[in-house]
Amino acid sequence: MTVVQALLAFSAAAALLTLTPGLDTALVLRTAAVEGPKRAGLAAIGIGAGCLIWGAAAALGLAALLQASAMAFNILKWAGAAYLVWLGIGMLLKPRNSFEVGAAEATGASALAWLRKGFLTNLLNPKVGVFYVSFLPQFLPKGVAPAPFIFLLASLHVLMGLVWFAALIAATRPIARVLKRPAVVRWLDRTTGLVFLGFGAKLALERR
Repeated sequence: MTVVQALLAFSAAAALLTLTPGLDTALVLRTAAVEGPKRAGLAAIGIGAGCLIWGAAAALGLAALLQASAMAFNILKWAGAAYLVWLGIGMLLKPRNSFEVGAAEATGASALAWLRKGFLTNLLNPKVGVFYVSFLPQFLPKGVAPAPFIFLLASLHVLMGLVWFAALIAATRPIARVLKRPAVVRWLDRTTGLVFLGFGAKLALERR
């Protein structure tokens, strides 16, 4: 397989995986609907940054530790599950009535908070690391330096994800007024909370 063939094959496979709904998609959709495109974009960038960290780890061989060490996998798995459950319970017990952005919220700290939420949601999921370390090497051509090429593939996956998230964020704008109604906001918070709890439970039960 040549470099061009590898890139084309990976792009096709990664595009299908990117379009498959998951936790990252749920987070971006919910944030775009009720928090606005700016914060959804920040969450998406945080998710992309988490993917790049996993991609760099896979490229350097560090993510292989998740396959070799049950303890390492379990520690990260339970940390990620706890984080998702914490987010889900918070949304279920304290759904908000409004998501209007006030002057106090439009600060650098607020932006950092949404970047961090997207980043941690992705980084604390060991399945991403296992996926990268098992999936990306399948598209490695012979005679190519492994680390730079694997990181290139991870970067392409991140780019696809950001384009997909941008499309999702744009799609929510025509119905943004409806989605910001108090009753709809509460329903979205509770629904997203249930989704996060489900993903947290699934992650906690995941085996290597």
